[in-house]
Amino acid sequence: MFADVACVLTRGNKDYDGGVQKLVKLDGSDLLKIPDPDKAIMRLKASLPLCDWSSTAFRKVAAILGETLFLDDEQEHCRVIWDDNLIVLKDGKSVHLSLDERTDLYFHGFFSASIKLPADYTAGVVVAFYMSNGYIFEKNHDEIDFEFLGNIRGKEWRIQTNIYGNGSTIAGREERYGLWFDPSDDFHQYSILWTHTLIVFYVDDVAIREIKRTELMGGDFPSKPMTLYATIWDASEWATNGGKYKVNYKYAPYIAEFSSFVLHGCAVDPIELTSFKCETTPNPNTIPTGITPSQRAKMQSFRKKHMQYSYCYDKIRYKTPPSECVFNAKEAERLKKFDPVTFGGGHNRHHGKRDRRSRSSAVSI
Repeated sequence: MFADVACVLTRGNKDYDGGVQKLVKLDGSDLLKIPDPDKAIMRLKASLPLCDWSSTAFRKVAAILGETLFLDDEQEHCRVIWDDNLIVLKDGKSVHLSLDERTDLYFHGFFSASIKLPADYTAGVVVAFYMSNGYIFEKNHDEIDFEFLGNIRGKEWRIQTNIYGNGSTIAGREERYGLWFDPSDDFHQYSILWTHTLIVFYVDDVAIREIKRTELMGGDFPSKPMTLYATIWDASEWATNGGKYKVNYKYAPYIAEFSSFVLHGCAVDPIELTSFKCETTPNPNTIPTGITPSQRAKMQSFRKKHMQYSYCYDKIRYKTPPSECVFNAKEAERLKKFDPVTFGGGHNRHHGKRDRRSRSSAVSI
């Protein structure tokens, strides 16, 4: 069972120019403070779940294991699930870690979370709900990203979707959209369907983007097992108007809330990296397997009304559009109003690789 989680970005102390990141329960009690997110203090690389969000055991284990817990030394991701894998022993001085077949690594499936974003001034803040395997494949990792880009007061949040395959971070495939609601007012469901042949992004059961695998994409299509993450981070250098507006910690803490997680897919052995357990055939009423004709009509309507940027029309980044792009003259014309030179912005504004380690608060799901 997955607990509700809130990720918080708040002000650091005078000796640190970034934010102190806290992972907290939704009732507001602090679970973990990271005063120096650039310091790697975790030495365990096994994919064991390491954080308990539901009991006081977290503080007990923190006291027992001290600085050797909670952060992995590359991504600094804090694991969400303990279940029965970790038991604090009666002496109060030891913990018992067990290893079984449960995993947080998946190969294909349907993944979803209900998310409520921070309100008010959020420029420079990025909240992400994404899949990645960067801690396993450091040089050729895959990603499937939902990123929520904050804004100045009075301006709306924007969603950015993107995929990487085989470390192809330079060849980003970003799209950006507005929304038909304020995502800071209430929870909304954001979902990813990932199969061998396609990837679909959903907002409240509305498909907003479909990426079909083509032969020419090669390794650019995500094709290795990944873990699901939720994070909030300071992306002042690019997230809002190309870095013009930055995070202002006067308005901190910035709290992103995550709930109602769905993980439906093939669990993968983290050592052998082979699938060992797949969910039963999904009910199409609850777990989609593709886009129906009615969903496709809604997707086309959404994209016509809300899409603000697509890499397929960015002439500065791509003199020739990537192989999977299908040119739509009307769509290209609509995007010109957002940026008449590049159809949405240059490479620096929609760049690929981001370093979530420097000032981020992340949990794996």
